[in-house]
Amino acid sequence: MVKLSAELIEQAAQYTNPVRDRELDLRGYKIPVLENLGATLDQFDTVDFSDNEVRKLDGFPLLRRLKTLLMNNNRICRIGENLEQSLPHLRELILTNNNIQELGDLEPLASVKTLTLLSLLRNPVTNKKHYRLYVIHKVPQIRVLDFQKVKLKERQEAEKMFKGKRGAQLAKDIAKQSKTFTPGSASQLEKRRTGPSHADVEAIKNAIAKASSLAEVERLKGMLQAGHIPGRDRTQDGAGVEEEEEEDEGHASQMDAQMEEVEDMEQELHVNGS
Repeated sequence: MVKLSAELIEQAAQYTNPVRDRELDLRGYKIPVLENLGATLDQFDTVDFSDNEVRKLDGFPLLRRLKTLLMNNNRICRIGENLEQSLPHLRELILTNNNIQELGDLEPLASVKTLTLLSLLRNPVTNKKHYRLYVIHKVPQIRVLDFQKVKLKERQEAEKMFKGKRGAQLAKDIAKQSKTFTPGSASQLEKRRTGPSHADVEAIKNAIAKASSLAEVERLKGMLQAGHIPGRDRTQDGAGVEEEEEEDEGHASQMDAQMEEVEDMEQELHVNGS
């Protein structure tokens, strides 16, 4: 991954695009976080962040000139608050092929009153019930949604569906927010530190000792890589995570050691089999 530095911004390609807007090309650098965008000096109408690793749409300074933001093929699961303050003239937002999950995750876009074109194609949220009507309700000035023009009939349906107290309650009920956390949050750091418990380590050791064929070893390796403990019910394991949190920090290295042991056994069985 590449840090979005002022030097990278200065060295990136910039040109006048086919619609005669000044565009900054920052696609394909595997950038994880949007930062240091003050280095653009607010000289661009369009910024292309396609094909990066961005998880949260935020980190913008005041960019009065920016009208179009291309964020397709990232990993965005959250949209930051107050985008309208930092991007007061944003008209087009392309979020195709990201990871926005819930209708409630789109709530920050409701305050972006300048937004007229939005693409959320190939995001899980598009499969939610009432998705299109909900977006039209929350962003009523939208003209093109997912590259399809918003029709008058759709506007009327959205207005009828979310009208009055019952409509407001419906909007509230379906606008659940995702529980996905972005990197850097305290909960994500806690989860990252958590390792297998003593019981998990013993279960792994027993499974390794019982493995006698290459097929069994490969199955065991796949389970460990997926985060599953052989012979234990993962729904029961989650209850003791908080109690074992202090001990678990040192156990992550034990999991690595068990994986190495499985890989050694796999290699030995390959040699014996050949």
